[in-house]
Amino acid sequence: MNVIPSPRKSGETAVQISGQVERVTFHNPENGYTIAKMKVKGEAGLVTVAGSLPSLSPGEMLKLTGEWTNHPKYGPQFKIESHETIEPTSLLGIEKYLGSGIIKGIGPVMAKQLVDKFGEETLDIIEKHPERLAQVKAIGPKRVKIILEAWGSQKEIRSVMVFLQGHNVTPSFAVKIYKQYGKDSIKVVTENPYRLSEDIFGIGFRTADKIAVNLGVDLNSPVRARAGILHLLREAGDEGHLFFPYQELIDQCVTILALDRDIVTKGFSDLFEDRQIVIEDLNDPAGEFKPNNKAIYLAPFYAAETGIAKRFSAILQGKARKSPSIAGKPVEAVQSSLNITLSEKQEEAVKTALFKKALVITGGPGTGKTTLIRAICEIYGKAGAEILLGAPTGRAAKRMAEATKRPASTLHRMLEWDFKSTGFRRNADNQLKADLVIVDEASMIDNMLMYNLLKAVPVHAVLIMVGDINQLPSVGPGNVLKDIIASGKVPVVTLDKIFRQAMQSLIVRSAHLINRGEFPEFSGDISAQGDFFFIEKEEALDAQAAIVEMAVKRVPAKFGFHPLKEIQVLTPMHKGPIGSEQLNAALQQALNPGGKELVRGSRAFREKDKIMQVRNNYDKEVFNGDIGQIEYIDTEDQKMAVRFDDRLVEYGFEELDELLLAYAVSVHKSQGSEYPVVIMPVHTSHYVLLQRNLLYTGLTRAKKLAILIGTKRALSLAIKNDQPARRFTGLAKKMKDATA
Repeated sequence: MNVIPSPRKSGETAVQISGQVERVTFHNPENGYTIAKMKVKGEAGLVTVAGSLPSLSPGEMLKLTGEWTNHPKYGPQFKIESHETIEPTSLLGIEKYLGSGIIKGIGPVMAKQLVDKFGEETLDIIEKHPERLAQVKAIGPKRVKIILEAWGSQKEIRSVMVFLQGHNVTPSFAVKIYKQYGKDSIKVVTENPYRLSEDIFGIGFRTADKIAVNLGVDLNSPVRARAGILHLLREAGDEGHLFFPYQELIDQCVTILALDRDIVTKGFSDLFEDRQIVIEDLNDPAGEFKPNNKAIYLAPFYAAETGIAKRFSAILQGKARKSPSIAGKPVEAVQSSLNITLSEKQEEAVKTALFKKALVITGGPGTGKTTLIRAICEIYGKAGAEILLGAPTGRAAKRMAEATKRPASTLHRMLEWDFKSTGFRRNADNQLKADLVIVDEASMIDNMLMYNLLKAVPVHAVLIMVGDINQLPSVGPGNVLKDIIASGKVPVVTLDKIFRQAMQSLIVRSAHLINRGEFPEFSGDISAQGDFFFIEKEEALDAQAAIVEMAVKRVPAKFGFHPLKEIQVLTPMHKGPIGSEQLNAALQQALNPGGKELVRGSRAFREKDKIMQVRNNYDKEVFNGDIGQIEYIDTEDQKMAVRFDDRLVEYGFEELDELLLAYAVSVHKSQGSEYPVVIMPVHTSHYVLLQRNLLYTGLTRAKKLAILIGTKRALSLAIKNDQPARRFTGLAKKMKDATA
């Protein structure tokens, strides 16, 4: 065992060691904290080093300054205070360094070929005589170019890292910053660090603010005040709000951002003059005046909200280009042709769709929403109308197409996103060619998407929105479907009859009971018959173990469902034993324990893993909530390929924060999707999210089998809590005013 000196005392000189990284045990990209094993000259075995380091790869050479410590559990460690990257000198070190994946275009095999050819001169050849790389048989001109670009980028990224680390910036952001700004990275960060929060996904205001403070920006500077106000408004948008009350926003700026009140009000004034925010008076002209009763909007949110109201007004007042003839009794005819019997409410909906320009159809599971869409399409189709069907998610669009035997697409594809112009091709100047537009899962649509859709819908078209008003509202800002209904300006048909076939399902019956505030019907033993079960587990860790056992063994064994393709675990929260993070780790280990792995901080991606896209990426045409499977991980070219249905999408390693494991996903992320099997915890450890609409949404994602695991007390609390978090929106009032 190595003899470890005692930690140095005040005034003593720091220790320096140099060596090669053998393996990285842990790396947290959020703060750069790293634990690694190094081969250090003069030490018998591998040395454990711990501290803040950039993202490392085995084979890298480091010169470290710090002190020796003795960890009570893990033994001797070298505590890092500062570091310097140095180039390896031994043949084995050079080969390991190049083969680690640090340089795009060079993997382990090519690293060996390079070292065999050039020996100790290998790194010098890459740096100064890159044309000689073509002497290696496997390297052509294209590969040489890739290697040189990656080598140059690495050197520049290293310089960016050194600069940023000196200002308390985590190393993981260096690649993103460099990718965004290139050689201007340090200049941009120095001049206006708050740009990072606007330009780069994953870097929020708080990170940019830390950089700014370290660069000497005054806490009460006007630049910081403006950036802070915009940050809080964006955070409010992430929570579903379209605006925030003026006085509350000022109080938050003073408290959270530690700003003087005068600086905040000046910031509002500056942002208003720059047209980045809109300030709306909420006082009723005919009512009592209240001081500071104002709403603060981000300018795009205000434009979307007012735009939706104006477009609805135009569509409602427009004249339909293709109105089916009522002479042939279309309602009776469609029932005969489709061999269906419509309920009284369904007939009302069909007739409304024939005479009105816009319509909302809402109802729970088993009430015949899909049948209605089929019937309306059949009638309009026979009249020669051009019909467009869309939904917010790919899975919902696919279900729509299967039910109607007509093409259906996601709204993003319907509107034809153009990544070059970063906008939709279908807009007010190039509208959709349609006489009838039907949108399913309308409760999922946020204000921005609805505005873009309505701009593209011609005034001569009929617009029908179908959705379940009792589900969770959209992930994005707004509460569109609820606000449209509340405006009273669009006809609404609520389907409340559960059809006989659907009534046979405990899932359907229980969903309606929950929606009425009543306790659901379920079986308590999975060995019994039925499609809805509740397994009681008091402790969260026991619930986690039960979820894993159900998903991996018991459900596949009894019912024959595929654990990866047909079973989906849903959960209300991210943290804790039955939050998505720990459930994903447990399910990944149980369902996909081996295979090629890529570790990114606390996350480990493996080939064949089930993953989810967590932001809209229009360039790749993958969207928030899309689920896929990792097909391969290429450490040489630093990319990972994910299969989404019939499409293979590639990601660079620097883009992987767009992906999360999806063995367990949040209930919010499951909206618009249906799964053969849903397993969901309902436990008091999720107390803050025990809400009726969340429970209802999770349960109604299950098509054939639903299993809740937790406590009946938590289930009862969720059913009783029918007070979802309020969202600040003004759409209902604007629609009333626009169509008055």
